[in-house]
Amino acid sequence: MWPIFLKTLPFFGLIGLGWLAARTRFFPQEAAAWLTKFVFYFALSAMLFRFAAGLDLARLFDRRFVMAYLAGSVLVWVLGLVAARARGLPLPEAAMEAQCCMIGNTGFLGVPMLVVLLGERAVGPVLMVLTIDMLVFSTLITLIVHASRRGGLRMASLLGVLGGIVANPMIVSMLAGLAWAWARLPMPQPLDEFLALLGAAATPGALFAIGASLAGRKVQRLAASVWLSFAKLVLHPLAVGVAALFVFGVQPFAAGVMIAAAALPVAGNVYILAQHFGVAQQRVSTAILISTAGSIVTVPVVMLLIGQG
Repeated sequence: MWPIFLKTLPFFGLIGLGWLAARTRFFPQEAAAWLTKFVFYFALSAMLFRFAAGLDLARLFDRRFVMAYLAGSVLVWVLGLVAARARGLPLPEAAMEAQCCMIGNTGFLGVPMLVVLLGERAVGPVLMVLTIDMLVFSTLITLIVHASRRGGLRMASLLGVLGGIVANPMIVSMLAGLAWAWARLPMPQPLDEFLALLGAAATPGALFAIGASLAGRKVQRLAASVWLSFAKLVLHPLAVGVAALFVFGVQPFAAGVMIAAAALPVAGNVYILAQHFGVAQQRVSTAILISTAGSIVTVPVVMLLIGQG
């Protein structure tokens, strides 16, 4: 356990450094927002493009992997939705809580950390998890909120959702990289070095930005947020692990990457959606804070279990 904890400690140390810098106001929130924008549009996009361009497409898509992750995630999503509806919450709030239960910080935390800890073999499975989260579940929550507020879905809503997906730089960079790999284009050395240099800023930049963003969050709606954090850190990796290993028979290494990705804390983009729609912002914000703090312990435990097979 201790060696695993020491391996993950530098990543959470960078998050803590960002939190401290923002908490002491040495690094203002405006700077955190711009740093996040740099990572999102440039550094992380360069990293994702370079990773995707080097993938073997014939081995990337695994139907069992996709079905296992979808089955486990949908189960936890429905559980979160039912629990919220049982408390009398309206559908948009219940759906936002369900989103917290299974959308992990795969982009800013998972891609940099899991690839370093598990090796380049983890790139394909991590990108599959990221793609499913963005294409399936981010689309789902957007459609639910639009439909509940406007009495049904309209073409303008669907076009808006599709436009948001197309404009997402992580989606664009991954698709561009996959197209490069499909065309079997050679990677010129100057371009590869440029992408490697820019992408290298993604890991420290993303982790520092996560910490800085946490400094401005307040602990509110504690009971609900603790439940959402428990669902994300414990129930989600448990559900996808059972689905991957005992139902769909996913290859062990890919299953381990899937479980590790599912063990990540609640993603910041859930709060962006909550803020955009004006739905459950306090609960989502506190769940991000609690789950990120809790993942300092839970992620090493999950990594240890994966290492033990």
